[in-house]
Amino acid sequence: MNWFSSDLHLNHNKDFIYKPRGFSSIYEMNETIIKNFNKVVAADDNLFLLGDIFLGFPEEGIKLFHQLPGNIYLIWGNHDTEHRKELMSFYYKATPLGYADILKYKKHHLYLSHFPSCTTNFDDYNRPLQQRTLCLAGHTHSKELFEPCGSYNVAVDAHNCYPVSIDTILEDFKNKYYNKEKE
Repeated sequence: MNWFSSDLHLNHNKDFIYKPRGFSSIYEMNETIIKNFNKVVAADDNLFLLGDIFLGFPEEGIKLFHQLPGNIYLIWGNHDTEHRKELMSFYYKATPLGYADILKYKKHHLYLSHFPSCTTNFDDYNRPLQQRTLCLAGHTHSKELFEPCGSYNVAVDAHNCYPVSIDTILEDFKNKYYNKEKE
């Protein structure tokens, strides 16, 4: 199974991050996110993290990062400093993909980026999903599933601090744009 998330902000001790998520402390947020991810992502699943995984003291952040399950694929975000990228890149379960990448899944083309991007012409919205490039991103900390540009929000803020599966993402796209598309 492929899972997606972004903007975990583990160890980011700023109340404007953890309070809107419903937590009273950074420790409560860290524990809940790690517990939620471990509930749904199996050891052999793929977990695509689209930026801003941890902040604060790198030594503490990397310990939290190591508690995440699955085979981890990394897209860099605006808070991923060179030092943080280096620490995550050396982890045996992690594969850095850079600042963006394309994933092909069952004839679907997914553009993975930390930043929401317009990846299709607006007149293409009536075309089948397999004929479009679907953008998966985070960055905005919005609770909405879709950004105005049409990107799908995989951030923990939009998914109750859980990662989201590829099947849920594709179903959400169908419901948003077609609601009756048959594949």
